Amino acid sequence: MSALLDVSDVHIAYGKVEAVRGVSLEVGDNEIVTIIGANGAGKSTLLNAVMGVLPLKGRVHFAGENLSRLEIEDRVALGVSLVPEHRELFATMNVEDNLQLGAFRIPKATAAQSFERVYTLFPRLAERRKQLAGTLSGGEQQMLAMGRALMGAPRLLMLDEPSLGLAPIIVADIFRTIGELRASGVSVLLVEQNAQAALKIADRAYVMELGEFVLAGAAAEIAANNRVAASYLGFHEGASEG
Repeated sequence: MSALLDVSDVHIAYGKVEAVRGVSLEVGDNEIVTIIGANGAGKSTLLNAVMGVLPLKGRVHFAGENLSRLEIEDRVALGVSLVPEHRELFATMNVEDNLQLGAFRIPKATAAQSFERVYTLFPRLAERRKQLAGTLSGGEQQMLAMGRALMGAPRLLMLDEPSLGLAPIIVADIFRTIGELRASGVSVLLVEQNAQAALKIADRAYVMELGEFVLAGAAAEIAANNRVAASYLGFHEGASEG
């Protein structure tokens, strides 16, 4: 059975500097796959290229379609959504209007269902639907960014550092929601520096260093790997900056 997302031998460069080299990965239906690694490893670059924000060399197929031929809007219509690292909300618009932007390609009846689904997943957004996005807490803004991406009813949700800057209790809420998404039929590709939380929830994992995958396998196996434990799971403090 073919994967929902199939990335094969992808190279991504900024000018003459190659940021990602020969990367291949798959995400299946109803699967959570995580990419862990240090800052600057190329994780966000890869997600942005799959979404069409950056050009790439190589092959990217989603649901059997060659994404390289499609504009970002067409990738969204096909069922791919990205929640970027910095959320990119419209601060002077309220919660409901920000969510509405995520539904611009779908019929009104479907949009109504999407609102109901997002507010069920994130009750706090329902309470603050008329509040300006810029006045929300960091955790609420992350919920809103995820909710906006879900408005288009994607089959694959790509999340770039969803726990960044959030309190542990909010991080737990976000990761619980990610698990609920998989249960509802949404596949997730998760880029996350909180490797411990990511590996607990993921089915499979890739470890990225300097633009390449150096390890791949079942999340439980990756979590048990001594090299990963030492570098990313906090067993040796003072390890990583940048």
